[in-house]
Amino acid sequence: MGNSYAGQLKSARFEEALHNSIEASLRSSSGDPQPIFTQLYLEPESSFSDDGLNYSDVKPKADMPLQGEEGQDPLNSHSSNDMEELEDDDDSDSSSPPLPYLQTPAPDGCCTLDGFCQAGKDLRLVTRAAEPIEVPAGFELVGAKSPSIPEHILVCAVDRRFLPDENGKNALLGFSGNCVGCGEKGFRYFTEFSNHINLKLSTQPKKQKHLKYYLVKNSQGALCKGPLICWKDSKTRQFSSSVLTSKPSSSSSLSSKENGGTSGHSSSPFSLSGEAVLSSAMNSGPPKKRHRSWHPSTLVSVPPTAVPVPAIPVSSPQPLAAGVIQPQPVNAGETVIVPENLLNSSGVRPVILIGHGTLPYFYGNVGNIVVSPLLVSCYKSSQLTEKNLETLGLHSSQMLSVEMMILLTLQYLARLASNQIPLREELEQIVLKAMLCCPGNPAISPSQLPWLARLEASVSGGSVQVVVTHNSLGEGISESLRSLSEGPQHQQRLPTYVVIICASKMNGNEFCVLVLGKYQARALAEGMLTTNEFLKEISYELITGKVGVLASHFKTTSLGDNLDKQLVRYQRRRKGQVIQPYQGDVTENIHSQEPASMSPPPDTGWTPLVFQIYPAQLTVARSLLSQVCSIADSGTQNLDLGRFCKVDFLVLVPPSHILVHQTAQRIRQSGVLVDLGNEDTSTAHQKSEKYVVRLDADVHTKMEAFMKKVKQNPYTLFVLIHDNSHVDLTSALSGSVCHGELQGLADRVVNCQEVLDAMNLLVLQVSCFPYTLQTHQSRISIHNEIHWPSSDHLVSCLEQPPHELVYFGLRDYSCSLQWGVASPILRCDDAFEKMVHTLLERHPHLHSMVIRSYLLIQQYTEAMMALTSSPSLRDHITPETLAMVEDLINAPSREGSQGRGHMLLVRVPSLQLAMLARERLEDVRDKLGLQLCFAVLLGSPASELNLSRNFINFLRTWRGFQNEEWVPHTYEDLEGLPCIIILTGKDPLGETFPRSLKYTDLRLIDSSYLTRTALEQEVGLACTYVSLDVVQESKTSTAPRESDGEKTTGSLNDGDELERPQSNGSAATRTSGSLAENGVSSSDLADSFQKPSTSTSQPEGLVTSDVATLTEGFKQECDSLGSQLSSNPLKAPNRPSQSTQCGRASKCSRVSPRTVILSRAAYNLLSGESGSQLSSFSLLPHADVSWSSPLRPLITHNLQRADQSLYYRQWTVARQHHADYEAPPVPHPRRLLLSGPPQVGKTGAYLQFLRILFRMLIRLLEVDVYDDEEDEEAETTDATTPANTQWPDIEDIRKLPFDPNPRDPKFRKASPVYSDKMPKLFKAEFKKEGENQAQGKRVTKSIRLSRFAAHNAFHHCEQCHQYCEAVPTTQLSECSLHAFTFCSSMLGEEVQLQFFIPKAKEQHFVFSHQGSHLESLRLPLVSTKDPDLLKSPIFTPTTGRQEHGLLNLFHTMEGATHLHILVVKQFEMPHYRKYWPNHILLVLPAMFNSAGVGAARFMIKELSYHNLELERNRLEEQGVKRQDVWPFIVMMDDSCVLWNTFHETSDGSSGITNVSLKTVLQHMENTPKISLYAICGVRKWSSSLAHKTPQHPFSRCHLHDLVLLNVDLTQNVQYDLNRDFDYWPPLSCAGTIVRRKILLSNRSSLLLSPQEIENKAPISPSQYVCAPDSEQTLLDAPAQFLLENFLQSCSHRLFPKAVQNRNNPVLSIDSYLNLSPEISVCYINSRPHSTNLNHQGLVFSGLLLYLCDSFVVSGLLKNFRFLKGATLCVICQDRSSLRQTIVRLELEDEWQFRLRDEFQTANCSEDRPLYFLTGRHV
Repeated sequence: MGNSYAGQLKSARFEEALHNSIEASLRSSSGDPQPIFTQLYLEPESSFSDDGLNYSDVKPKADMPLQGEEGQDPLNSHSSNDMEELEDDDDSDSSSPPLPYLQTPAPDGCCTLDGFCQAGKDLRLVTRAAEPIEVPAGFELVGAKSPSIPEHILVCAVDRRFLPDENGKNALLGFSGNCVGCGEKGFRYFTEFSNHINLKLSTQPKKQKHLKYYLVKNSQGALCKGPLICWKDSKTRQFSSSVLTSKPSSSSSLSSKENGGTSGHSSSPFSLSGEAVLSSAMNSGPPKKRHRSWHPSTLVSVPPTAVPVPAIPVSSPQPLAAGVIQPQPVNAGETVIVPENLLNSSGVRPVILIGHGTLPYFYGNVGNIVVSPLLVSCYKSSQLTEKNLETLGLHSSQMLSVEMMILLTLQYLARLASNQIPLREELEQIVLKAMLCCPGNPAISPSQLPWLARLEASVSGGSVQVVVTHNSLGEGISESLRSLSEGPQHQQRLPTYVVIICASKMNGNEFCVLVLGKYQARALAEGMLTTNEFLKEISYELITGKVGVLASHFKTTSLGDNLDKQLVRYQRRRKGQVIQPYQGDVTENIHSQEPASMSPPPDTGWTPLVFQIYPAQLTVARSLLSQVCSIADSGTQNLDLGRFCKVDFLVLVPPSHILVHQTAQRIRQSGVLVDLGNEDTSTAHQKSEKYVVRLDADVHTKMEAFMKKVKQNPYTLFVLIHDNSHVDLTSALSGSVCHGELQGLADRVVNCQEVLDAMNLLVLQVSCFPYTLQTHQSRISIHNEIHWPSSDHLVSCLEQPPHELVYFGLRDYSCSLQWGVASPILRCDDAFEKMVHTLLERHPHLHSMVIRSYLLIQQYTEAMMALTSSPSLRDHITPETLAMVEDLINAPSREGSQGRGHMLLVRVPSLQLAMLARERLEDVRDKLGLQLCFAVLLGSPASELNLSRNFINFLRTWRGFQNEEWVPHTYEDLEGLPCIIILTGKDPLGETFPRSLKYTDLRLIDSSYLTRTALEQEVGLACTYVSLDVVQESKTSTAPRESDGEKTTGSLNDGDELERPQSNGSAATRTSGSLAENGVSSSDLADSFQKPSTSTSQPEGLVTSDVATLTEGFKQECDSLGSQLSSNPLKAPNRPSQSTQCGRASKCSRVSPRTVILSRAAYNLLSGESGSQLSSFSLLPHADVSWSSPLRPLITHNLQRADQSLYYRQWTVARQHHADYEAPPVPHPRRLLLSGPPQVGKTGAYLQFLRILFRMLIRLLEVDVYDDEEDEEAETTDATTPANTQWPDIEDIRKLPFDPNPRDPKFRKASPVYSDKMPKLFKAEFKKEGENQAQGKRVTKSIRLSRFAAHNAFHHCEQCHQYCEAVPTTQLSECSLHAFTFCSSMLGEEVQLQFFIPKAKEQHFVFSHQGSHLESLRLPLVSTKDPDLLKSPIFTPTTGRQEHGLLNLFHTMEGATHLHILVVKQFEMPHYRKYWPNHILLVLPAMFNSAGVGAARFMIKELSYHNLELERNRLEEQGVKRQDVWPFIVMMDDSCVLWNTFHETSDGSSGITNVSLKTVLQHMENTPKISLYAICGVRKWSSSLAHKTPQHPFSRCHLHDLVLLNVDLTQNVQYDLNRDFDYWPPLSCAGTIVRRKILLSNRSSLLLSPQEIENKAPISPSQYVCAPDSEQTLLDAPAQFLLENFLQSCSHRLFPKAVQNRNNPVLSIDSYLNLSPEISVCYINSRPHSTNLNHQGLVFSGLLLYLCDSFVVSGLLKNFRFLKGATLCVICQDRSSLRQTIVRLELEDEWQFRLRDEFQTANCSEDRPLYFLTGRHV
């Protein structure tokens, strides 16, 4: 706690006892003070000369262990005999009972082994002797003895100031030590330290008992046991001979823990204690108060020669200890003696605000002054970096002089009101404006400065004085302090501020400010304490009895009567009667026994809850999902969404029992556990609480279990949600037990290495005040921040129906001050403030919050009395207090209330004061007979709600609950209950309050809350959703100012799950609230809530689908139901009510904003821009961060949250104790931040995010496949095969007719092939196509991927990563490149192909003996029978689909060995090598770079036949028959994803089962007489196949997508180099057997975009051709592409007679070209021995000759008949061959040609165009 205690204490023994008591009490889990101290040790008449705010802290020079007592003359201390007796008692086994010691158990997960610290590090001397140990300066290594291991010595590092010298003297009280094992520093209590090193003591830990030896190094350098520590060699405890002296320098700095850096100015030999000092060695000293707003360094450094000043004549007769440096004398002008009893005599503890220059040394009663660096940063503009100057629009020449800064400071102080305190941020803005406005910076001479300064001060009316000195600042300070202590206070009015200016010729002008105003000095001093520190201070004042005088003052009423006696007198007068609740007024009494049988009237308007997600929440959830997808798509491999098939989560909340219940209730109501598949409906209700974990001592065990789950389930995506993540961001290293709370736990959990490294774990931090997470060192990328949507208030008002709820937040409270209503909702209780000021002046030693708390308790007490027993007290109660209590008591009896009342929230941060308030108010309530009228509850995070049974019965009756065991667990459960909630705890933790909360009393929140987070989170308690008409009515009472700033329009508070009242007058309940539209789980909702409302007051048309305005299209896919919702929160026709527990009819549910009562300090900041001070926006965002620059741009209220984040990231840095202080330079990639206003609905948003994230992962496991039903040929023959035949019979297949029409639905838009019996389908389609040329979109269906699916490059899993990913040790260069050359008969030239063959795949090939030349691809034998062998090599031609092509066949091959070759174009080879390093690549020659897929198939077939011949030759030499070599290959598209098989079910019907490609291929390869088949394939899947059995298991028709090709039998049938389909008509005419097997298959294609021509202007297909040598614009596209598209679109002009004429098709010889669906094509093969259609009697409407070869002769054409006027189209490679063809075929005999009928394709000149000539039949 400190080194000494202020006041006249009995003895040093007492000091130690008091110290131990305070520590034990602060650590005690109960908040009750330990009574033993006040009874045994404290003199009741003790008068304190200090208020305990300052604990002295001596920082000696070198080894000078001095100790001083504040406010006590050493010569007047107790006699040495007294001291000796007390010292003897210290360790003796006397009969007096020892102090009770409660050893706190070690936190879970800590090491508890003897000899080891809690971090598990060895401390035993035997093991640490030889190890190097780093000992900080000023520390000693000492040995501690543990009773459990007496044979060992434990090594510790202790600050030598707390150890005695060789005479056993001068050890400071208290303790400061470090652990040498784990390196943890800064243990401030020996109790805490003994727990850490596991001493396991049964008595109170004392350093005197357990620190035994000094440890020294022997001659070998090893550590060994040294001399005993001499704790009591001399039997007297002597105080230091010198009075404590100290010189705080303006260049000293705060502790590194506070300011994010250590000071280099350790030369200052002493530092002022407590608040009067800036210590530069606070880490090594005893516990200290941390100070807010102190900047790391200040303006002027201390000279290294500075030494302490000896006490002026009060020197001690005792000699200085040996080794102490004798102080050197310094000039008297640089020292200041602080007068004795300064605080008592003047009633004020002066605050010295450091300005510019060197402060003097202070000594004497230094506890009565405070030195504050509050404004020092304002004067440091010279330290601005060039970058910051540029940002601010400044130049280095615009820096202000010291004289200008003095005048600006004076000007600022003179204009401050009497109830305002200086604010750093305010003065900084004044300085910045001065720099921007006065670039000239006028020079001020030394003679002008005093005159100008006094002129500035003169406008203040005496509140600011100027003192000018010429020697030093100390001279002016000393004079001011002396006059303050001596002057008769009743005669003079003290100035509020004294500005001391030292006009020194040597050092230039220096200045500082002495604050003497009682309110200002106290506020500044208290504002320097952190929340933890002032709560400790309050505890100290309560424990030590310092509040006794104040408590006795409040034992009387305002009228002077004894309060307790009056209450007892009134209690007796009532004779056991109590005031009747629900009805009547306070005069109607009933007997106290009656309430047991009473119950309130049931609430007929009560309806259970329907959980809903509102549009704003849905928008936020989608934004979160979008950001998660962005992380996955960033290409950084930080998140691979494709591998996850499940979502799990854990919510971390601050240590509040109520918050755990509230969050678990949200999870239950949302049904998210059932939707994620984590729990079933029956268990979800019970298990919801295991998904919520409090950040308390038990968190480590639960997190270990969670992280174990994370590691064991790599295919589950876990989301760790850190809710209210701005609470407790202390780093784990500096965390400790503080005011009963563990600190640093969030850092240990969220930032631990396991969490950071887990690739299947997302961290989502949720906060309404995220500023402390948005520093320069933030762990969250600014791109990963999601902010609640906000819109302009005016728009929301216009578009909302008047009865709807809108969010009413902090900004709205500030704006409400301009409404001009008689009873504002944001108020300052000025009468209360006046009372507080009077009491503050009477009790300068007490903390102001103690005084405010006692006054507040008295106000509520007297208000209750005034309304019941003592009406005369009414005039002594503030109107605010009286109105609130009157409303609380009378509201339940008003008409229509049904016994319901209001909640009154009183915020009391100190637990002890809150317990005192609850106890006192409850006692007064009961004595006044009001115990049935309202409840008084303590709202503590550490405890559950404790409500008396009769109030629980009220709540149960209102709700109609039958369950006798039901008790309220959350504040929302108290909906409608009249009650006072006394909310305690350091911070509000995010609990949601019911709609019945009407008043929020924040009168205790004063100038100690001077950071944005601290202030706004208190007012955030009142934020909620309110009825729009209430706001509009209030605003119409004055001129509206809707343009004021931003308005957050959400649709939910954190009770996002809050029900929408089932109102008669609102269609809302179902417009956006229906379960179907919201896409919310209905797993736990009754069917009755699924009926739509019949209300029509709001048309459904308002609910528009704005999903298109959201980012990516996947959102619609993964949340298809959400598309029915408006993505615009303004258009939501519905808003939630405030309570999850109470659904009320809308006529009763007008929700008004809560009334907030504030202290004056908080009111001034929140009124902000309407007042004279800055608003809370401009304050330091959080106590754990500091401003990075002395000056910065002003932040305004209308900055959006994203802009605020940018601002804070640029201008704030984390302090040293902040968890982000040592954060990595790069933000964590899997961490997101969701920020939104308090109580806006963030919980519902992140629960919805989990739901749609799961849906999206499921969608990632699905694929959209074409769902077109194939066109089947009508039965034409009796030659059919049995339906259930496993394999086809070759003879039966030969009898089947060949269906020339392609059945694949993608060819429905192609020209039908003429046959004897064309399907009737075409007639129908002709008409349809004639009416509408628009191309319809093909139907798709979403199919879940099975374990047998083929995957693309985005798929990663543990099983197949070796298959498709390169092993880190292998390089791409380990793939060998081989050339393979053969002569192509079709091309008539030699072709060279390149193979890239990975080392692991080389066994599939035959190489020459030297191993360098590739000879052939190994083929198996037909006769080989191996059940695991796949004989056919698989060739996949692929282009441009290195990422999306389904080339990963590992799973669909069931992991079996197979040969898969990717056939790629030359220019795409590097891309495929990158994505598929383990695949064999066959690279086509460069001439095929612009060719179609037919060219790839052509080369595959050519290569395969050539390879078959090579393998036959090779194996023939080994005695194998040529016909025994396997002649088949598999040609498969890169879009085949799944395969199915038909099977017969038990009821005789057929079903579909998913199978692997391996099963399909092996089944086909095992077909009997397989070598007689030329080609085999499988049927395309469609959803209709699941409902009907196919008519024939086998058929003969065209095959697509996956074919088993016999390269031997099809040797002479070639693929067209440009068109794939050209292969099939020649094959069917060649007489080979084509088999179609429909027993197996499900092949699906991913959706592909059509090919487009890149051109600026749209071009019609008719422009794809032009006259030869024309000047038409040439197109950058292949000639073949242009020709095909021209024929497809414009063939009705070429063949007008053929349009929709099925009986007269166009004759096409040796080729098939698509002439559009309207024109039928009759295919004829010119090869001899071909099987062609019988064309006798058939008259053709046109003739198409495409690149015809020598087999087409004039005699062949003479066999066909044509209609008169039939048209001819001859297509050739060039104009000369076109003419030669016409002559050779004697076409001019029957066809008429015109010169203008010759055309060419309109492609670029560098590509050879195609030419064609048209003619008419004569």
